[in-house]
Amino acid sequence: MKRLIGFLLLFSIYFAEPCVTNFENQKMIDELAQTGIYYYWNGGDLKKVEEEFFKGITLKGKYDVVEESFKKASILDPERLNLKFSVASTQIIQKKVPEALATYEEILKLDPKNFEAGILHAGYAKATNNLTVYNNDIAALKKIYPQKTEAYLKKFKNIENVSKMRLNVKAENKNADFIVTLGYALNNDGTMNEVLIKRLEQTYEAARLNPNANIIVTGGVQKGGLTESYLMKNWLVEKGIAADRVIIEDKARDTVENAIYSTEILKKYNPKRVILITSASHIRRGTALLQEAADNAGLKITLDNLVYLDYKTLNDAMKVEETETLVIFRDLFRVSGIWAYPGIQR
Repeated sequence: MKRLIGFLLLFSIYFAEPCVTNFENQKMIDELAQTGIYYYWNGGDLKKVEEEFFKGITLKGKYDVVEESFKKASILDPERLNLKFSVASTQIIQKKVPEALATYEEILKLDPKNFEAGILHAGYAKATNNLTVYNNDIAALKKIYPQKTEAYLKKFKNIENVSKMRLNVKAENKNADFIVTLGYALNNDGTMNEVLIKRLEQTYEAARLNPNANIIVTGGVQKGGLTESYLMKNWLVEKGIAADRVIIEDKARDTVENAIYSTEILKKYNPKRVILITSASHIRRGTALLQEAADNAGLKITLDNLVYLDYKTLNDAMKVEETETLVIFRDLFRVSGIWAYPGIQR
C-alpha cells in the first residue's frame, strides 16, 4: 500500500502539465497511468478494468492493461513522449517487437534526435536479428551522438560475449572475494521454491571452496512477511556458513534491481573476483546486468558464473533463443539508465 501511495504522489507531480492538456484530459491521463503501473506490479481484476476503461477491448493479461492504459493516455496527449516510451516498453515485455519498433518510430517523428528512442530501436532490431535496420540506426546515431553510440556498441558487444560464455555447473576455488546469489520467487505459503534451494546448494559449495568470500543473497519480494534474501541467509547459516559472511540485500524486486543493489554493496568492498550464482536459464541475463552495473559503478571485477542446471543437458543450456536475447537487451537498457517507464519505473 505504501508503494502504491508513493506511485500516486509521483504521478500527481510527473504527469501534471496543464499547459498541454485540459484539466479533464489530465485527470484521465493520471488515472490511466496509475492503472497501468499498478497492474505492472500487482495485476488485478481484468473484467473490472475492462468495464471501467476499456469497453470493447478483450484483455488477456495484466500487461494488456498496462499497454492499453498508456496507449489511451498517449491518445489524449499524443506529444507526450514519456507515454509513448511506456507503451513501447510494455510491447517489448510482451515480445511485440514490430509494434514496439513502430512506437519508437512515432517518437522519432516527433523528436528526430531523441537518442534513447534511436538506441532502443537499434538494440531491439539487433536482438531480433534485423541487421539492416540495426546498421541504419547505428549509422544515423553515430552522426549525431558518436560517443554515446560507441558506449552502447560496447554494451551490445558484452551481450554477445555473455551469450557465448561457458556455464559452470561445479563449484571451484576461484579465490573469489564475493559470491552473489540471485533470489527466486517464494511459494505462496512463504517457503522457498525448489529452484531457489538448488541455487543455495551451489552457493554453499562455492562458499566452502572459497572461504574468504563474503556472500550477497539478493531478493526483496515478500511472501508471508519474509523476503527471499532473509530465508536464503537462514538456510546458509543452518548449513554451517558463518552468519557474518552473508549479507542480505532485500530491496530488489527483479533481476535489474538484483544487479543494481548488489553492486551498491560490492562497491563498498571493491572486490576483484566475484562468482554469480543462479539458474542456467537466468545466468546470461544475470551476468550481463551485473557486469553493466559494475561498469557503471566504476568497479573492475572478474565475473565468474556457477549455475543450477535447469536443462536436461549442458548443451541444451548453452543454446540461446532469440526471446532470451530480447530480454537481456531489455533489462540491460534499464540498468544502463534508460528507464522503461520514464520518471516512474526503471
